[in-house]
Amino acid sequence: MRRPYDFASIEKKWLESWDDRRAWSAPRTPTRPKRYVLEMFPYPSGETHMGHVENYTIGDSIARFLKMRGYDVLHPMGFDAFGLPAENAAIRHGIHPRDWTYANIERFVASYKRLAFSYDWERSFNTCDPEYYRWNQWLFLRLYERGLAYRKGAKVNWCPSCRTVLANEQVHGGVCWRCGSTPVVRDLEQWFFRTTAYAQRLLDDMADLQWGDAVLTQQRNWIGRSEGAVVNFAIVETGDVVPVYTTRPDTLYGVSFFVFAPEHPVAHQLAMRAGKTSNYEQFVDEIRRQSEVERMSMASQRRAFALEARAINPLNGEEVPVFASDYVLMEYGTGAVMAVPAHDQRDFEFARQYDLPLRVVVQDRDYLDPQEMTEAFEGSGVMVNSGPFDGLDSEPGKRAVIELLEREGSGQGEVQYRLRDWLVSRQRYWGTPIPIVHCETCGTVPLPESELPLVLPDVVDFQPAEGADSPLATATEWLEVACPGCGRQARRETDTMDTFVDSSWYFLKFCDAHNDRAPFDPALVDAWMPVDQYTGGIEHAVMHLIYARFITKVLHDMGMVSATEPFRRLMNHGQITKDGRAMSKSLGNIVDPGEVLDRYGTDALRVFILFIGPPEMDYDWPAEGAEAVWGAYKFVERVWRLVTENSAALTDPSPPAGDSELRRTVHRHLATITSDFDRYAFNTAIARMMEMQGALSKAAAGAPAGELREGVEILLQCLAPVAPFITEELWESIGGQGSIHDRPWPEADPELSRVQQVTMVVQVDSKVRDRIEVDPSISEQEAVAAALASDRVQNLLAGRAPVQVVARPPRLVNVLTR
Repeated sequence: MRRPYDFASIEKKWLESWDDRRAWSAPRTPTRPKRYVLEMFPYPSGETHMGHVENYTIGDSIARFLKMRGYDVLHPMGFDAFGLPAENAAIRHGIHPRDWTYANIERFVASYKRLAFSYDWERSFNTCDPEYYRWNQWLFLRLYERGLAYRKGAKVNWCPSCRTVLANEQVHGGVCWRCGSTPVVRDLEQWFFRTTAYAQRLLDDMADLQWGDAVLTQQRNWIGRSEGAVVNFAIVETGDVVPVYTTRPDTLYGVSFFVFAPEHPVAHQLAMRAGKTSNYEQFVDEIRRQSEVERMSMASQRRAFALEARAINPLNGEEVPVFASDYVLMEYGTGAVMAVPAHDQRDFEFARQYDLPLRVVVQDRDYLDPQEMTEAFEGSGVMVNSGPFDGLDSEPGKRAVIELLEREGSGQGEVQYRLRDWLVSRQRYWGTPIPIVHCETCGTVPLPESELPLVLPDVVDFQPAEGADSPLATATEWLEVACPGCGRQARRETDTMDTFVDSSWYFLKFCDAHNDRAPFDPALVDAWMPVDQYTGGIEHAVMHLIYARFITKVLHDMGMVSATEPFRRLMNHGQITKDGRAMSKSLGNIVDPGEVLDRYGTDALRVFILFIGPPEMDYDWPAEGAEAVWGAYKFVERVWRLVTENSAALTDPSPPAGDSELRRTVHRHLATITSDFDRYAFNTAIARMMEMQGALSKAAAGAPAGELREGVEILLQCLAPVAPFITEELWESIGGQGSIHDRPWPEADPELSRVQQVTMVVQVDSKVRDRIEVDPSISEQEAVAAALASDRVQNLLAGRAPVQVVARPPRLVNVLTR
C-alpha cells in the first residue's frame, strides 16, 4: 500500500538522524584521495534568500557527489560576521552589533540545516568571535614584522554614507560597492598591506588555475602589468628632474606638453615661483572634491593650470610647456605624464581643449594628418618624425629608445603594475581591532602577542564622526594604555581592519578550526589544501579573490602552508534576481525560501534550483512565486510513487540478469548522468533522471524484480546529491544497506550503456540518399565501405568511381562525384 509523501516528517526524521551520528564530519584518511569543497561563506545580514539557496545547494550537491565517488570530503561552513550591516542595524535599532549578528547566525544555521546542507558543523566559527579575530591580529603582526603592513598618509576614497574609507577594489563604477554612494577623496593616515610586493606572482600563478576566463581577465586587468620606461624630464626653471612612466617610449618624439597631478609637490613649487600660490591652492581644492572616476572620465572637460614652466625632452632637447590637470593622478605612476596628444586619447582631448600642438610620430597604413585627426591613434605602426628611429616598427622602436635612454642616463626600462597596496583601515566599530599602540616617545609599537586577542570594547555610540575618527576613539578606558615599549601613556589604534581580512584566510582555519595555540596546524592544512572546488559570485573577482591569494602566498613564504594558491577550481554561479534586480531587503524583492519549503519541501526546492539552467546562468524568479516549484515537486512525488507502489518487487533480493531494454536505458542514463555531474551540469543530469524515472515507472508492472530493483537503486543513488531527504527515506524502505549518502556512486556497465546502433546518413554530392544503422564505434574505413555498398549509392554512381569520399563516422558519409 502506497504511503503518502509526508516530506515534513521525513525531513525531521533524517535531520535528527544525521545530527545524532555526525554524518557530515570530515576525518582525513591519508590513504584516500581528498576533495575540499567550499562556498564563499555568507554575511548573516537578516534572512536567508534564494541567492543563498542557489550558492549553497550547488556546493552541497558537489560535495555529496564527490563523497559518493570515494573521496574524503571537507565541506565546512562559518559566518563572515563583522561588517557595516550589523553596525548600521545597531545605529537604527539601538541594538549591539554582536546581538544582532549572533541572532542572525542562529537563523541562518537553522535554515541551512533545513536545506540539508552537508556541513561539518563541528568546524564552524564566526569571524566576530575573539577566538577567530585573535588570529587576524596575529597575521597583522606577522605582516608588520615582514614590512608588508605599514601606515602612511594617503589620499583615500571616503564613503560619506558608510563613513569609512574604501580600498580601490571597493569602488565599483565610481560608487561604493556596498551602498552605492559616490566617494570623495580625503587625506588620512591609513594602514596598508603591501600587495604590490606580490604583483608578479599573482599574475604568474594564474596559469595553473581552473577558473573562468571572465574572472582571470578581471584579475589580470586589475593587476595591470605593463612594460615601458621611466623617462627623466628636467624642469628648466628649477632644475628639478621629474621621472615619468610610459608604456610607449616609441612616441617620445611626439611630446608636446608636460602635465603634473595637481597634488604633485613640484607643481606646488612652480606655482609658488610664479606667484600664483593662492590661485593654485584653490584649483587643487576644487579638484580634490572630484572622485577618481570623474577625474579619469573620458567625457569630462579637463581642468588645467598653466605653471609657466618648461620641461626638457631628454631625447631631442625640446622644451615643452608644463601644466597641472585633474586627469593626472598622484597615486598612479609618478604623478606626472609626458603628453603625446597624437597617440594618447586623454592627451588628445586636453590638447584640443587648450589648442596645443599635435605631432604624429607613429604612422599607420593610412596617412595621419594632425590637423584632421578626430581622435588619437593609439596603435602600433612605423616611427616617423623621430630622428634616428625613423622607419622602425613600434616594438623594436620601443626597445631601441629604452637602450638609448639607459646609455645616456636619462631613463631606464621598467615594469609597473596597476595594482595598489590593499588599504585595510576602516573607521568603524564592528571589525577586528588593529594591534598597534601609538606612543609619543616610541612611535608606532606593535602589541605583544601575549596580549592577543585585543577584544573590542563595548561602546554606546556606534555612529562614526563626520571626519575620520572611529567610534573606538570614544572608548576612553580601552583607548588609553601603557606603551609596550617604554611604559608611558599611549593610545591604541582606533581603526579596525577591513572585513576582507577575515575572509582572506578563513579557508585555512576550517582545516583546524578550534586550535587555540596557533592559527592552524600546518600539517592539518596541508592535508586538505588547496580548496579543490570553490563556489561563489563573480562580484568578488578583484576583491576577496586577490586578497585571499595574496595572504596564501605570504603564509607560504612564512613556511605555514605548502599551497601557493588557495582555490584550484572556481565556479562563479549566476544570480537569482526578482523583477530583473538583485534580491535585496531594501528593494523589497526578497523571495523567502521558507514559503517554498513549507509548501513543497526541501528536496523539491533543491531540484528546482539545480534544474532551472546551468549553474553560471542568471535566473529571474517568476511572477507565480512559490508555485514555480510545483513541477519539481511533482517529479519528486513521482519518484516516491515509483518506490512505494512497488515495494514488494523492490524488496525482492533477486539479482538483475540479461540485457533487456530497461537495463540498457538505465545504464545509458547512468553514464550520461555521471558525465553531467563531473561537469556540474546538474540541469541536464536531472533531466536524465526524469527520463530514467519515467522508463522505470512505465516498465514497473512487467519488469523482473531484479531489473526493477537495480534501476530504482541507481535512480535513488543518482538523485541523492540533489534530493537527500527522499532518497535516504526510500533507500531505507527498500532495505538498502546503511545510508545512501555513504554508498559508492554506481558504475555504468560498459556493455549495457553502449549505444547499440546509430543512424549514419549517406549523401551523394551533399544530398541525402540513404540512412544506414551502424555500430557507434565504426571506423572511417568501415563507414566508407558501408556507404559505397548501399544499393542507392551504387545506382547513382552507375559504375563510376567517386572523386572523393568524406567520412565523419558514425554519423555521416558524403560521396562526391564531381
